[in-house]
Amino acid sequence: MNIGIYIYDNAEVLDFSGPFEVFTTASRVCTDNDPFKVFLIGETGNTVKARAGFSVNPTYGIGNHPKLDVLMVAGGYHYDEIKKQNVLDWIAMQANRSEYIASICSGAWLLAAAGILTNLNVTTHWEDIEELQSSYPDLNVHANARWIDEGKHITSAGISAGIDMSLHLVKKFHNLKLALKTAKQMEYDWNPDLGIMK
Repeated sequence: MNIGIYIYDNAEVLDFSGPFEVFTTASRVCTDNDPFKVFLIGETGNTVKARAGFSVNPTYGIGNHPKLDVLMVAGGYHYDEIKKQNVLDWIAMQANRSEYIASICSGAWLLAAAGILTNLNVTTHWEDIEELQSSYPDLNVHANARWIDEGKHITSAGISAGIDMSLHLVKKFHNLKLALKTAKQMEYDWNPDLGIMK
């Protein structure tokens, strides 16, 4: 599966590096095949300055990436990003083309602004719960879930919860055995029961 993680200036570092580590580790420890190809996508493909000036070089821009099976959108300081109509249009297009679309933390704002999250159960960082709910009243925003799986649409709570969600996706896309093996390899204490599946 091709998993593209969208990042932007002031994205939260663990929002994208955590899921990146999960999927690359899962492929490394999988004994029967290489299930995941994961890469970072930026608006232009040029260097992105994530939180605290952490410089990241995306592999692709929004105009030249391979076909995605999964689009994941990182959170962070999203307020400038939701003003970019070209980015929102691209997210909406990828949501139509991809099998799954996911967000980490406040990345849910970009999906909502792109019209992707409507009438769904979702979650985000605890600081953003009330604001997301008031801004998008058709959503049912949950405060006490590490991740929520609505089938095609999967959202996670803040920062480290993106790791929990990604391990859940390894289970969903492959199997529980690989998810547990990946968590063990990462020395991550994963509880698969802390999410919500609808």
